[in-house]
Amino acid sequence: MLQLKDFAVSLAHRAGVLLMEKFDQSIEIHYKGDINLVTEADKMSENLIIAAIRQNFPDHGILSEESPAILAESKMRWIIDPLDGTTNYAHGYPFFCVSIALEKEGRVILGVIHDPTRRDTFMAVRGEGAYLNGKRLAVSKTPDLNRSLLATGFPYDIRESNENNLDNFTVMAKQVQAIRRAGAAALDIAYVAAGRFDGFWELKLQPWDMAAGCLLVEEAGGKITDIMGSPWNMLLPNILVSNGRIHEQMIAVFKSAAG
Repeated sequence: MLQLKDFAVSLAHRAGVLLMEKFDQSIEIHYKGDINLVTEADKMSENLIIAAIRQNFPDHGILSEESPAILAESKMRWIIDPLDGTTNYAHGYPFFCVSIALEKEGRVILGVIHDPTRRDTFMAVRGEGAYLNGKRLAVSKTPDLNRSLLATGFPYDIRESNENNLDNFTVMAKQVQAIRRAGAAALDIAYVAAGRFDGFWELKLQPWDMAAGCLLVEEAGGKITDIMGSPWNMLLPNILVSNGRIHEQMIAVFKSAAG
């Protein structure tokens, strides 16, 4: 596991260096929808990560945001987001990251999230705790929703779908100290693990948005379900992560919003 951990951390750092080299430059942007975009930096970072995995672990599978899944006979699969926070990145807003997770037989065993603008590297190995730049992490101790700082996001089909999180946001905003919408779900989840946020929820995320971050939260002592409190897995359409202490309070708010 040490070899895998060192490999993942080094790879996330290499991808981060590449992203920073391109940051604030004139980069090519393509649109996958009206507001859903991808940059050449996404593809360059992804190519770097996939090439390294294929070279070092050719029998491992790979699930990535911008490329078709690579299937393998191995029980191991990498789940990667080469640039989480692409819209931020494209606008020069410095809140984005690289997310790399390793799954074994359907269970994430290793997660790394690297924020190159702050040089923050979040890392977790299942059963061994979660860390930020080598320092052990623990979720916050905030016991009351009223004193909580939360984070959320909105789906790319916000213009077309009624399931756009606006109803949840409207109700929750009146129950908490504040809500932040920074635009990079992987980092938001990592911030829950670090105690910077007390909770996070979002709809319509993909496995690469959540895999590494959720292991961080678990290893930091947090709780994960769907927004109605049912057991969570990466194929579900929504997620709720928290310090555990405010979890049931958040669920109660979502149930009231569903009416």
